[in-house]
Amino acid sequence: MTKACVIGWPIKHSRSPMIHGFWLRQHGIEGEYVKRAVAPEALAEFLGNLERNGFSGCNVTVPHKEAAFKLADVVDEAASAVQAANTLWLADGKLHASNTDIFGFMTHLEQSAPGWSKQGRPVALLGAGGAARAILYGLNQAGVKEIRLFNRTRSRAEQLKGFYDYGVSVVDWSERHEGLEDCGLVVNSTTLGMSGSPPLDLSLDALPVDGVVADIVYAPLETPLLAAARQKGCRGVDGLGMLLHQAVPGFEYWFGVRPQVSKALRDLVVADLGE
Repeated sequence: MTKACVIGWPIKHSRSPMIHGFWLRQHGIEGEYVKRAVAPEALAEFLGNLERNGFSGCNVTVPHKEAAFKLADVVDEAASAVQAANTLWLADGKLHASNTDIFGFMTHLEQSAPGWSKQGRPVALLGAGGAARAILYGLNQAGVKEIRLFNRTRSRAEQLKGFYDYGVSVVDWSERHEGLEDCGLVVNSTTLGMSGSPPLDLSLDALPVDGVVADIVYAPLETPLLAAARQKGCRGVDGLGMLLHQAVPGFEYWFGVRPQVSKALRDLVVADLGE
């Protein structure tokens, strides 16, 4: 039996077993996907013993993505670009690493808001954490020429700009409202607006009515930001699709079948979210 897992600290909240379990049943694969709580100080030992513990690979969530990247033997272009890994697999006796958050976000964006980039307008990105790093790389690969980066701590935004420094301009958090002028896409990569977190205070008044608003938060599925976008007449892109699509490459690495993100899978996770 092929086994894979998701590791993090904590890990109780993860819905990855639900996603991969759905695909295992759908494809009739005798496999298993489980959660493993791994403390930061135990990460190197856990990854070093993946095969011995019967795992063919794993997903990696906070706070281990950067450390997992450094511990891998072989890293692909995506992981190297963002210096973080969320998907690991064993091949030829070596630990391979990728970052499928990029694929997950961009695939969901393209499917939910086709043509989002056709006018070549600027993109406003809120946040400067790991998710923002992956999204910045994905936007650059998609040909975005101007990205306005907003973060509550400006120094972190400046650090992220220095990490990539292609068409990125840092704008003060206090100017985030008017900074949406002429933008074709707004992305919230922060946890603001998530259940249990402070709300995101962002006026969409300056955003063109044909703009797209994406929020990587998926609990709640319809965040206040997305609700405001739809009320204005803008297209909204929720955060659940990123979670679902980023899981696709890992499943293929571990179980040898490339699954599809279907309405049935989405409905299953939405029901679990209580939406």
